[in-house]
Amino acid sequence: MVTRRSVLGGAVAATGASLITGGALMPLLNARSAQAADGAGPRAVPVPPPFSVRMPTLPVLSPISTLGGQDTYYVTIKEVAREILPGAQTKVLTYDGHFPGPVLRARTGRRVVVRHRNNITMPVAVHLHGGNVSPENDGAPMDTFAPGTARTYTYLNQQPHAPLWFHDHAHHMESEHVYRGLSGSYLLTDDIEAALPLPAGQYEVPIALRDARFDEAGQLVYVMDDVFGRTTILANGRPSPYFQVAARKYRFRLLNSSNMRFFQLRLSDGGQMIQIGSDGGLLERPFTTDTVGLSPAERADVVIDFSRYPVGTKIVLENTLGPGTPDQVGKVLRFDVVRTASDPSRIPNVLRTLPAPAAATVQRHIGLSMDEDGRPEPRGLMDGRVWDADRIDQTIAHGTSEIWTVTNENKIAPHNFHMHLVQFRVLERNGAPAGPAEAGLKDTVRLFPGETVKLHATFNTYRGTYVYHCHLLDHSAMGMMANFRIR
Repeated sequence: MVTRRSVLGGAVAATGASLITGGALMPLLNARSAQAADGAGPRAVPVPPPFSVRMPTLPVLSPISTLGGQDTYYVTIKEVAREILPGAQTKVLTYDGHFPGPVLRARTGRRVVVRHRNNITMPVAVHLHGGNVSPENDGAPMDTFAPGTARTYTYLNQQPHAPLWFHDHAHHMESEHVYRGLSGSYLLTDDIEAALPLPAGQYEVPIALRDARFDEAGQLVYVMDDVFGRTTILANGRPSPYFQVAARKYRFRLLNSSNMRFFQLRLSDGGQMIQIGSDGGLLERPFTTDTVGLSPAERADVVIDFSRYPVGTKIVLENTLGPGTPDQVGKVLRFDVVRTASDPSRIPNVLRTLPAPAAATVQRHIGLSMDEDGRPEPRGLMDGRVWDADRIDQTIAHGTSEIWTVTNENKIAPHNFHMHLVQFRVLERNGAPAGPAEAGLKDTVRLFPGETVKLHATFNTYRGTYVYHCHLLDHSAMGMMANFRIR
């Protein structure tokens, strides 16, 4: 298996930071340079035409026990072969053999215990992204467990509802492991969310989005920082699939599980979507939009009402960002309206009430950057330093609230920012108030070159050491990560 140390001298060195330029995030209508760059690499011959395969729904894990006030799961991390491209068996890394990873449903106040057995050849660490968990259950980058061993994680779920997800976090390996499949959804609900008349059951559909690169045999190709090569878009593990819907409202739980790719999503007819939630659960109020943006690891909770379309309509969910051409990365999935159905669901004008942020006692300034000078081994940097597992970069007093001003110091490379343990509030973006999509609780926030966001976080649960990092996982594997300690 390729690891960070064996690839930094390869494609990354050959191209420097050019793989992650602003051009990589250009609108697809102006993507000629991305098309030319992609032509230099091997092509994914077996990828079928868009909408040739059906999008599956994600499997839901079942606990082996519900006794003692907790749900207990046994999960095996293993390599298997699965059909992603028609006619090809692709080797992938999985939780319990599922690609993409399964859904684990949990409830606030009810304990979940997950015993993971590592049956692959590399160490792993399982991080519950967005979870308020103790340090020993966080899946920290160096807190790994070896091949042939097992590790038990306990989640008390003492936080409000949120669409969390879990993924590998073993440092230097997290990028490749997640790319090859080690991620899954953890949908935490509570009484507030459950009481709302939102679409539910078969009309609530988790969708994991990502990109991939395949060789001519249909195997995943992993090269670090390979944003121009990963031009096959997968929705729930299938390339640009179709999904049959009824002419009624659906709730889509969108997750960008890509390592590097940003999505800007819209309906092909310009139709409206209603966004009701983000990383940290429901927004206070829904808002109507014609586009939804997701950087890697971000989530969006979106309702689409297909009752406005007659049966027989086909509507494409499009992506309007590169790298790649519209034919390669512009078609995410197609909704096929195939029947009518009754619809008792509705979207209330008020979804929840969030408390006002507490007074902040400390302000910090954080800079994200990476080498853009074409050096053979570009570094990912947090405040100008590569991550050191033994160095404490920020010390925080337990129980306090702080404002962090986070800046992408690069002129070319996009980043985003993820903080373990806490859900934060986005106060400002580039000096202006946060928009409606960032008005709720967040744990990951995008930062295009030169952008600055101001965040408010409260550290009133666990004490211990956690990390914050760029969640373009290729960047964090290159060192764009730092430690904070709450004491």
